[in-house]
Amino acid sequence: MSSTASPSPSSATAAPAAAAPPAPGTRGPGGPLLILAAATLWGTTGTVASFAPAGASPLAIGAGTMGIGGLLTLALAGRSVLAVLRSGRRALGWALLGALGIVIYPLAFYTSMAWAGVAVGTVVSLGCAPVFAALLERILDGTRLTRRWAAAAGAAGGGCALLVAAGGAGGGDTARISAGVALGLLAGAAYAGYTYYAGCLIRRGHSSRAVMGALFGLGTLVLVPLFALTSGPLLVTGRGLLVVGYLALVPMCLAYLLFGAGLVRVRASAATVLTLFEPVVAAVLGVAVVGERLGVRGWSGVALVVAGLLVLTVRRR
Repeated sequence: MSSTASPSPSSATAAPAAAAPPAPGTRGPGGPLLILAAATLWGTTGTVASFAPAGASPLAIGAGTMGIGGLLTLALAGRSVLAVLRSGRRALGWALLGALGIVIYPLAFYTSMAWAGVAVGTVVSLGCAPVFAALLERILDGTRLTRRWAAAAGAAGGGCALLVAAGGAGGGDTARISAGVALGLLAGAAYAGYTYYAGCLIRRGHSSRAVMGALFGLGTLVLVPLFALTSGPLLVTGRGLLVVGYLALVPMCLAYLLFGAGLVRVRASAATVLTLFEPVVAAVLGVAVVGERLGVRGWSGVALVVAGLLVLTVRRR
């Protein structure tokens, strides 16, 4: 999401790049469990955000989550960030574009969940990010789009349409739900964008910790002041402080530590598939805890989006 949050937000950005290729003797049964634990924590972001005090803006929740988490990421990177920012105009441009994605992602993601619902907002944001990533590589790098990508994009698009239809049929505000889905698509595109530019910098020889520290550090220049301006009830109530503290520390920090530890024991391709557990957790919690209702059409939309992810990530032997 997450946050990535989400997260996963962002799920497979910094951590996969930070881990070295696993040694043959280090794989073990604990790896998949660590990955699933991280995905579970990422999947809680929307549900926890729904417990924010009345009047708390989703912009404030997003800015606080990524802003505070970004400061922690910057602190962990330390002086290595300077090497990224001083490595030339092109690298600085990539860093600024990546930081723009980091600013847009949480604001769009948390507003999407507030307007379309936790389940819908999370599934759309996470499910469409890999599609946008492939499209971005096609436009900027000339990477060929395959029939596999077209099938995944079609499934994700059909799933989004079903989620909007399910919301309207359930008596919700169709216009608000549609706007929430559109913001989920924007969040997915922003996530894909900052992942792409982080990859460009890493391929240039910088460590992933330095790159993510630089991108998140630049993002905090916007997110932290925005959080200060919009925080309101989040900083004057115990519940608000708990929500922001949990989102910044657990999905943003603890989950990434678990994910990195899991990558030592499993292949990155397998880890990517395991993180598909995140939108499933988010959808189930949205229904079971928040009290949302998806119905047959809604769950069919969730299934289509997840199917698109599987088509895009699972490789034939």
